[in-house]
Amino acid sequence: MGRKNNFKITEPMLNEYYDLSQKKKDIENQLEELQKIFHGYFDHQVGMNEKGELIINNLKLERIIRKKEKFNEEKTIHKLEELNLTDLIQIVRKPDGDKIKSAINLGLLKEKDLDGCISVNSSQAIYVKPLKK
Repeated sequence: MGRKNNFKITEPMLNEYYDLSQKKKDIENQLEELQKIFHGYFDHQVGMNEKGELIINNLKLERIIRKKEKFNEEKTIHKLEELNLTDLIQIVRKPDGDKIKSAINLGLLKEKDLDGCISVNSSQAIYVKPLKK
């Protein structure tokens, strides 16, 4: 509400967008470099993958470690089957998109047979690039 429908795009707007996106890339690169230095410091001071903190004046630099466990699917399924614990294995039923497309191409299935079954997601992106003269 209260938003103007002003869709006029000017060269200064494009220039500003381009300049800001370049600055954003530069800032992200600088942040990445500083993070490498900070991780190197903590690796040396407290050890690899160890949490740590450093206080300098009124600023605290802190490294936290997040751990995520993930089962190796093939090995875990094999082990559970050996232990006769197949109830602990999920059976996931899902459509095979490649096989469906092949079936349509071969005439075994018609696209209209799948009406209401397909959802399409889209996203938008804006790029401003200088043109070579």
